[in-house]
Amino acid sequence: MVSLTPNPSYSLTLRIKLPNQVSQLAAVLEAIARSGGNLGNIDVVEKSREHIIREVSVDAASTEGAQKIEQAVRSLPNIEVLAVYDRTFALHRGGKLRVEAKIPLREQDDLAMAYTPGVGRVCVEIANRPESVYDYTIKGNTVAIVSDGSAVLGLGNLGAEGSMPVMEGKAMLFKEFADLDAFPICLDTQDTEEIIETVKRIAPVFGAVNLEDISAPRCFEIERRLQADLDIPIFHDDQHGTAIVSLAALTNALKVVGKQISDIRLVINGAGAAGLSMGRLFRKAGVQNLVICDSKGIIGGDRTDLSAAKKEFAARRSGTLADAMKDADVFMGVSAPGVVSVEMVKSMAERPIVFAMANPVPEIQPELVKDLVAVMATGRSDYPNQINNVLAFPGVIRGAVDCRAQAITVEMFLAAGSAIAALLSDSDLSPNNIMPSVFDHRVAPAVAAAVKEVARSSGIARK
Repeated sequence: MVSLTPNPSYSLTLRIKLPNQVSQLAAVLEAIARSGGNLGNIDVVEKSREHIIREVSVDAASTEGAQKIEQAVRSLPNIEVLAVYDRTFALHRGGKLRVEAKIPLREQDDLAMAYTPGVGRVCVEIANRPESVYDYTIKGNTVAIVSDGSAVLGLGNLGAEGSMPVMEGKAMLFKEFADLDAFPICLDTQDTEEIIETVKRIAPVFGAVNLEDISAPRCFEIERRLQADLDIPIFHDDQHGTAIVSLAALTNALKVVGKQISDIRLVINGAGAAGLSMGRLFRKAGVQNLVICDSKGIIGGDRTDLSAAKKEFAARRSGTLADAMKDADVFMGVSAPGVVSVEMVKSMAERPIVFAMANPVPEIQPELVKDLVAVMATGRSDYPNQINNVLAFPGVIRGAVDCRAQAITVEMFLAAGSAIAALLSDSDLSPNNIMPSVFDHRVAPAVAAAVKEVARSSGIARK
């Protein structure tokens, strides 16, 4: 396995005291480089004739890599390490969210309108005309990010408290990219019925619900039941967000290699929420030859251990992942680190497309197959062609909330994928540029517009 590239998620800041002499800082920087660190900002905190106190920020490749860098600096003569800060933990200290009022309370008149007695008139109006809740409360711009912590990122079952930093981060993304006010709702239960009932009871406050990091197959049942029982959009990002951005990337990658979606042989490794949802959406988009693998190999009709969700994709063949990848045009991984070998990629069809989206360590390191693949994509930000759900979910929810859609449909997913792909013109496409940047502020409005158009044409928009 090739070492991971140093990145900000494992960054640290070293506060060091060193003699105010030529070459002292150079020795520190050399030690950092030898230890595999990638240098960031260098700031002067204090300076005298005798010494300088500096803060040096460094990206590492792992927790162990960060410790190695710290030890290397500590071992230098005449250098005193005063403090070491993990920048990621520092960023999370105190949480990443807060609630602020939209209107000031400066005098008695403000209070009389915002609260008693004036607020009572608005309450009665909503009680008499329920749809006006969207006009006079936060409901028209709020999203509940609901998780039970049972499948947090690739880390497993961390529980409600353990999931909170992810849900706070998700809320930040909703606000930054779609100006939606989202709030983490981390539930201290992993009982399907309790989750469904809890979401139904809090639904009056929210314009949409984003289900997050709930393990399969429970997530399928929870989403299906909530969609049936509630008249607000229910979106499971681990399923549909991943499927949408993967479809957008596939659309543009096929343009690069000159292949048609109806002609390709596509292999998905990973049969959890993401992999199965991708399979469903790809079929709707025109993929006809699709094989999905799990940890035991090809999901074949001869297997007796398949869940109902997996049976939907049971193939007429069996074998290993290596067997599935032979002559495949496209491989997509939403599974585990290092499960794909160079030999497997060599066995694929001419001009193969490989999306290794396991995060943070992909199914195969891009460096190992850079001369073998026509298009390579990962879920990481430090390689070209990052496939990131943030390109999808803010715009999808923004569009659904704005038109007060009663549901989110597969047709909306297809439209969202097309909208993302279309933001790159044919002249801009290249093997290393198949997706718009996550910071491209055209993305969420384009996706929202596509979602609203489908909602209105299908008759499920109430506005």
